[in-house]
Amino acid sequence: MTWCIYGAGAIGGVIAARLALAGEEVALVARGAQLAAIRERGLVLRDPEGDRTLPLPVHESAAGVGLRAGDTVLLAVKSQDTAAALADLAAAAPAGVRVVCLQNGVDNERQALRYFDDVYGAAVTLLASFTEPGVVVAHSAPLVGILQLGRAPGGADAAAEQLAGTLRSAGIRVDVTDDVMRYKNLKLLRNLGNAIEIVCSGAAPTLLARATAEGERVLAAAGAALPGPAEDVPGPEPVHPAVPRLGGSTLQSVVRNSGSVETDYLNGEVALLGRLHGIPTPANALLQRLAREVGAGTLAARSLDESDLLARIGG
Repeated sequence: MTWCIYGAGAIGGVIAARLALAGEEVALVARGAQLAAIRERGLVLRDPEGDRTLPLPVHESAAGVGLRAGDTVLLAVKSQDTAAALADLAAAAPAGVRVVCLQNGVDNERQALRYFDDVYGAAVTLLASFTEPGVVVAHSAPLVGILQLGRAPGGADAAAEQLAGTLRSAGIRVDVTDDVMRYKNLKLLRNLGNAIEIVCSGAAPTLLARATAEGERVLAAAGAALPGPAEDVPGPEPVHPAVPRLGGSTLQSVVRNSGSVETDYLNGEVALLGRLHGIPTPANALLQRLAREVGAGTLAARSLDESDLLARIGG
């Protein structure tokens, strides 16, 4: 079986490297400077054990991978790039290909189900960085990360157990669940602070609490369940001092000057659910708009104070 990692950034690149080191057949789909760097020098995995360079095959589209029935695609692009990635995959993938959404947000699985029968969601807790072309960094060891994995929209099957077993051999803890979207909903709430990290000049605990409370209200109105307290996901392993971490994935996108950020599918998801269910979400709507401006380069990153933003939303 080939593991096609579609999106060789922080999460996709680290998991691809770990799978390859475990002896799995891995192919990458990447773009831009990342594609060029991996083609020229290979993919560098940097972690507490040092640097390792893996000469993995990399392609600019799914057509180059040569996907076969029974292969698995780990979809690891940012949520704003999901639609284009799925259209590319649908044009190249035969029936019987499995797609696992390793992404933030809760809309990717629904989009994937338009094209594929076997879609799996994964709530990812993995400290990784990607700010230099061709280099991905895993910040924790020996446990690289934690996944909650299950079929979308629900259920668990033998394929999920098979996928989990292979990922475990690559140093990733995987918990198979029959209700993966509960964990994706929890991850959505935890990602609402990504916008704050790129917009605000410092910590903004009151604003984060407001945004999270809005998220909890709209998820409840939508009937979207969360894990119970006893099911909560443990945090990742601590960052190793030898490989310091810049910050979250959205901040890394800004540092790379990627031109867009994922927050339309994070804070924007809360705003969408609020509009659908008649619940005001002023904190998330404001953060969504400002984060988009930062991503586009029309607003300086980390240039606003929490007090100013609270004043705008009447807090």
